[in-house]
Amino acid sequence: MMRNDAVYGLGARLKDKIVGERRAWSSFLSDKIRKTPFLRGFPILVETLVNGIKTLNRSAELQGEDDGTPMEGWHLVCTLVVAALFAICLSVVIPHALTWILSLAGIAGDVSGLSFQIWDGLLKLVILVAYILAIGRVPEIRRVFQFHGAEHKTIHAFETGLPVDTELAQAQSRLHPRCGTTFLLFVVFFSVLCHAVLVPLFLLVWQPESVFLKHAGTVFFKLLLIAPVASLSYELIRGTARVKDCFWIRILRAPGLFLQRLTTVEPEKEHLEVAIVALKESLGDDSRYKVVTVPYERI
Repeated sequence: MMRNDAVYGLGARLKDKIVGERRAWSSFLSDKIRKTPFLRGFPILVETLVNGIKTLNRSAELQGEDDGTPMEGWHLVCTLVVAALFAICLSVVIPHALTWILSLAGIAGDVSGLSFQIWDGLLKLVILVAYILAIGRVPEIRRVFQFHGAEHKTIHAFETGLPVDTELAQAQSRLHPRCGTTFLLFVVFFSVLCHAVLVPLFLLVWQPESVFLKHAGTVFFKLLLIAPVASLSYELIRGTARVKDCFWIRILRAPGLFLQRLTTVEPEKEHLEVAIVALKESLGDDSRYKVVTVPYERI
């Protein structure tokens, strides 16, 4: 999947051929929101998730793995809700609950203290890495990670300004500074900082007698912080991607690039061929950029 402003290209390898399709990017954001820093991050994240799910559904449709009904309306809403609840449990509820247990054991401090938020952040990172490692052992997901690596290599090849083909793409790095994996790591980092500062302030204003209510309220407050934390992370990623490469920028990018080693696998030629078809479709036939693809069927 390769996006180009208001359209994106989809490439898929079927049993006996490669197919490519140029599709409209589903957008519900106004230009004002899209161009407003620190406001656009979370809505763009939701919009990207919607389009990603639609693309996966379209890919399954092309493979003949569903009934051919587009995922729209309440089907899409239900999928988004389930995905959101799973992400919330994995990144907010479970780490907080485990940190509470550590607090009861005398390892982490009180929920209003700095040590609690640091342990919470560490557990978020451990759960994230463990989850990626676990799903990466599934053959189908490993293949997805190979296509992920192929997307990165193809984008790197495109950014050279040279004609893009499999040989040029294969020579590129499978790691890219604007990857969503880096975004996840930035979210974890900034959530620790924001929680360390804002949770104690929140508990100064709201001090329930019930310990359970205190923790439940804190979790709810953290949920409210998801949007601003995601928006801040989005702006930082955009900023580091545009700044001229230097020692400090490389240091800032390093953790995200390291995590990408888990979410990308070195692709083979067959994966690069599909990624290049997606790039070709996203650019369109009238593009001034030269993209050399293998023979494929345009839908």
